Amino acid sequence: MSAPLLTVTDRGICCPDGGFHIDPWRPVDRALITHGHADHARPGHGSYLATRAAAPVMRHRLGEIDLQTVAYGERLTINGIEVSYHPAGHVPGSAQIRVARRGEVWVVSGDYKVEPDGLSEPFQPVRCHTFITECTFGLPVFTWRPQPEVAGDIDAWWRANAAEGRASMLGAYALGKAQRVLSAVDAGIGPILTHGAVENTNDVLRRQGLSLPNTIRVTPELDVKAHPGALVLATPSALGTPWARRFGPASTAFASGWMALRGVRRRRAADRGFVLSDHADWPGLNAAIRATGAERVLVTHGYTSIFRRWLAEQGYDAHVVETGWEGESLDAPDDAEGGDDGDGNVVGGAA
Repeated sequence: MSAPLLTVTDRGICCPDGGFHIDPWRPVDRALITHGHADHARPGHGSYLATRAAAPVMRHRLGEIDLQTVAYGERLTINGIEVSYHPAGHVPGSAQIRVARRGEVWVVSGDYKVEPDGLSEPFQPVRCHTFITECTFGLPVFTWRPQPEVAGDIDAWWRANAAEGRASMLGAYALGKAQRVLSAVDAGIGPILTHGAVENTNDVLRRQGLSLPNTIRVTPELDVKAHPGALVLATPSALGTPWARRFGPASTAFASGWMALRGVRRRRAADRGFVLSDHADWPGLNAAIRATGAERVLVTHGYTSIFRRWLAEQGYDAHVVETGWEGESLDAPDDAEGGDDGDGNVVGGAA
């Protein structure tokens, strides 16, 4: 009798026959990586496999690693196991990983969203028998408004602050969220200043061809008063620090799916909260799962117990899988989904 196609170990999701792990949270010999956030792409593995679009950020964050790349849809055979990567829509280069053996197909979603954002490769459902899905926002209260509407709200807030002589300081993850905000807002309102960690990621993505508006890196030498009415994109951990206070009068906001919950903005002492997430909302999760045609669904990192129960009520063979992935958080020491401190040092993600 052959080993299960995929199983969960103390190091991560493992394919015993293939001899590889998917987004392992402890060092392994061979790691297949869905995307470059620090809770999924960790240091210490013997070798890595990721999409070509994810590779530049991974090298930026992890340094010199043994990294093989693959195109979306390209099929590889690893010790008799067929593997392919398919767009997840989460951040540029993110992927779902399809694993197949003798007609049995599993898909590991990684992190994903179904709304196109203009930057990431749009989500593509993949047919399978078993789907391992995140459910970071697996409650009906999490239903996202269209990105253009949220961008319009950010623009209005920025214009009002600029008219009153205040900077607009917005906390957003250095990879994904920050670039999504940059590409969506009206850059004609005023200058856009960026925290070093955000600008480091911008540099990487620009070099691989992504079009982003002009930004100004905040350095110790920068005269921030020479840029009145600016939008300041910062990592969440930078807000409320001496780095942020140098801008003088400012309105502070967060861009996060968690802003949909009452009290979160108040707890973070923010003036505004913009509901914008790089993860699927409740309708998106359900639509994605239906599109896979899967009969068995394993849920991880999020409202797992509630979402599993909901799926079981819909007729799925649903189970909870405990992993070391974190999803979107406002309480990690820096970007919960990974970043660097502006000097190229990796921070964030689970230990």
